[in-house]
Amino acid sequence: MESVHALDEVWTRDPRELAARELAPLAATIDRDGLYPEGFMRTLGDHGLYNRHTAAGGHDFASAIDAMAEVSRVCMSTGFCHWCHDALTWYLDNAEEAATREKWLEAVASGRLLGGTGLSNGMKNVAAIEELKIRVRRVDGGYLANGTLPWVSNLADHHVFAAVFLEPDSDRRVMALVDCAQAGFSLKQCAEFIALEGSGTYACHFKDVFIPDDHVISHDAAAFLPRIRAGFVLLQMGMPLGVIAACIDIIEDMSRTHAHVNAFLDEQPDTLRTELEDLRGAVNALAEEVASGSDDRLFRDVLQVRERASVLSLRASQAAMLHAGARGYLADSAVQRKLRESYFVAIVTPAIKHIRKELARLEAA
Repeated sequence: MESVHALDEVWTRDPRELAARELAPLAATIDRDGLYPEGFMRTLGDHGLYNRHTAAGGHDFASAIDAMAEVSRVCMSTGFCHWCHDALTWYLDNAEEAATREKWLEAVASGRLLGGTGLSNGMKNVAAIEELKIRVRRVDGGYLANGTLPWVSNLADHHVFAAVFLEPDSDRRVMALVDCAQAGFSLKQCAEFIALEGSGTYACHFKDVFIPDDHVISHDAAAFLPRIRAGFVLLQMGMPLGVIAACIDIIEDMSRTHAHVNAFLDEQPDTLRTELEDLRGAVNALAEEVASGSDDRLFRDVLQVRERASVLSLRASQAAMLHAGARGYLADSAVQRKLRESYFVAIVTPAIKHIRKELARLEAA
């Protein structure tokens, strides 16, 4: 017979049980007071939940997304941090520079070192939506960086993140890891948000920050980003899958006392659950492909699924609010929190409008 300690270890490796036991008691404080749940983030790493989608984890994207969904079901702010860290792990797992991969991957994939993605600006630049905000120039052993990235999440003074920089002299884009403890680098508090306050989101200021060569993920980010973009976007699906599931839970809970009147609302849990399972099936099918690359066909399919998830998140959260009625307006209600979280699903890069722009480009090609 297994020991009590061993049984506890098995139990806590289940992301749903882990989130219920250790994250749920913090969810309201994360949302209302902006608590960054660093301890829980490290716990996820302790239980091996950041490396499932890496080569060492067998490129099990479906399992990685499921784990993030269970976290997001309880608190999507933390689910977003989970995605930020998973995305960073994905970049490092695919780093073209072996020295960077060998130096950083294990520490990040294990959760001993936490970090963010920082690629919103880079992805928007590839889609011709905005200019790169950080400039670098080549120096001995690396690059010097200057500029400001307005919003990067899952950060603290001792964290790391990846970003894309422009080298104006060559018009080359460089992708590299940034150490928040590096000289010349500083984090500045952003304005207060209506949601995701506990996501460790800061403006990142660079003043002659040295980026060593063993921080460089790719010296040619313009070619590198298309290869990792499908994984980057598909990993996000843990957020909407969790939010939608939580909204269905709320609707079903409300039906115990208000089914006689809620039956007259347009959105009902059975329909939403069917659509959620269809969406999950599409995600699992794509999860079998994303590790091998990201051609235009695969990227289009991932974007279409991501758009479906954004729309369904908005529908499900609005339905949850209508089913809950006035209870949803209570300050400590999970209902109004899910409503705000669903809007974030729809606007985080790639936002619905960004996705539709990319789909139009791919259809025209």
